[in-house]
Amino acid sequence: MNKTKRKWHWNKTLTGFLFVLPQLLFFAVFTVYPIFEGFRISLYKTTAVENTFVGLQNYITLFQDSVFIKSIFNTLFLVAVITVGMLLLGLVISLAIFDKSNGYVTFIRSTVYLPVIVSTVVMSMVWKFLLNPANGLVNYYLGKMGSKNTNLLGNPDTAIWVIAFVTIIASVGTAVIMYVASMNGVSSEMLEAAKVDGASKLQISIKIIIPLVKATTLYLSVTTIISILKLFVVIQLMTDGGPNNATMTMMYYLYKNAFAYDKKNIAAAVGVLMFIIAVIIAIPQFSSMTEKEGGR
Repeated sequence: MNKTKRKWHWNKTLTGFLFVLPQLLFFAVFTVYPIFEGFRISLYKTTAVENTFVGLQNYITLFQDSVFIKSIFNTLFLVAVITVGMLLLGLVISLAIFDKSNGYVTFIRSTVYLPVIVSTVVMSMVWKFLLNPANGLVNYYLGKMGSKNTNLLGNPDTAIWVIAFVTIIASVGTAVIMYVASMNGVSSEMLEAAKVDGASKLQISIKIIIPLVKATTLYLSVTTIISILKLFVVIQLMTDGGPNNATMTMMYYLYKNAFAYDKKNIAAAVGVLMFIIAVIIAIPQFSSMTEKEGGR
């Protein structure tokens, strides 16, 4: 009987592995292997005739490059501004609509989510046209208010803020969708009890709703930060990393070295550093999920 059970258990386990095997192979070939290969390439210096092992020299070269240092600060700036801005805006919109009628909530969610489903290329080109200093609509209205020849994308002090603003507008719809879904799961009896006790909507939001959607906030924070680390299309089409490297990020620095300057070893070193940063950022989420499961 025991032998029969073991055989049945083994067959069941093998069946499960066979079902996940295609995805596992896909993950190994297109995710795991490139990570190790990227790390290996970052330890070499490749020329047309030879491939020389140089150890950590590529990493040392990176941190001696002022443009790379600037790209780190630009990336950290965008991570902070976009993450905070997207979460706050998404939270405010969600708190304002989640308890309204289904038709109203559906309309607002669809409207806010529309920029998410629009192609990033199309969105970037539209914003670049709107911000055109010669005939853009934004410059036209700024001129009406007394400002002359405002070139927001050509000014090193404002270009990175424009990138942050456009990215927030393009991603806040995801936050609204997830927050509203999470808020709908909050006990209506709890909210009614708070209202009976005289709590205002602001107090209910701060004391009850926001703490209960903490898991959603954590998930959105991690996924947003990782997506910002990979931010590329908006910068390429709107500023090309300029002016004067004002919008140069780690991802765009990697792209420039790999495909414009033909420095693939340096680009691989940047990729490794970005991977390490992404892993470090993801650790709090996994720790939180483990603690939650352990506390059940």
